[in-house]
Amino acid sequence: MSHGSNEARIFLSAEWRNLVMLNYEVDPRLLREYVPAGTELDAHDGRTLVSLVGFQFLHTKLFGVLPVPFHSNFEEVNLRFYVRRRENGDIRRSVVFIREIVPKRAVVMLARLAYGENYSRYPMRHRITSDATRTSAQYEWRTKSGWARLYSEAAGEAAHPADGSMEQFITEHYWGYSAHRNAGSVEYHVTHPQWRVWQSLRAGFDGDGTEIYGRALGETLRRPPDSAFTADGSPVVVFAAKRIA
Repeated sequence: MSHGSNEARIFLSAEWRNLVMLNYEVDPRLLREYVPAGTELDAHDGRTLVSLVGFQFLHTKLFGVLPVPFHSNFEEVNLRFYVRRRENGDIRRSVVFIREIVPKRAVVMLARLAYGENYSRYPMRHRITSDATRTSAQYEWRTKSGWARLYSEAAGEAAHPADGSMEQFITEHYWGYSAHRNAGSVEYHVTHPQWRVWQSLRAGFDGDGTEIYGRALGETLRRPPDSAFTADGSPVVVFAAKRIA
């Protein structure tokens, strides 16, 4: 779990479960236009990464106590990358979302208003299967060109990521940043326990990524991911955002 938070106000609590994470190495120049003010690109072993992530958003409650009718359980798919910010001698390892997809219009409006995040609404569906030997998960969303999907199949026992591993780098970012519409940036804190992961035996993305993510990022998603895994997930708490200079 993350440490050092001074926030007093919970914005929402939920569970993030069955996370499929496809990770691609990219040229840092591809991401520079998305880097919020006050942050800098982060890298793992010198590699700049973007991740296409699908997961279940479950038992969602505003301010940690208020269920939202018909909006408690839904899918999300996001394309994200990694930055860091230096704050009072501390390094905050952080996530920036390029685009987030959900099936609920009210979620789109709330996220845009509260965090300035680039949410979009598309019809979505998912399928999760698990038995004693194998786990699989896939998330789909329908665009003008048809259904797109990301998927992962894994086997064996889940385990906590090794220290210094790419899996640890990808899963253990406890801050989020987005560009503020009136200049500057928005910062928010997220807490959750350390997740366990399964290495994927087969994983990938099918569909036209250029329609949502633009030509360069869409073409990146056409190739096999450089790494892929599934995380079990956990309860999470997202704290209220604040603007930074």
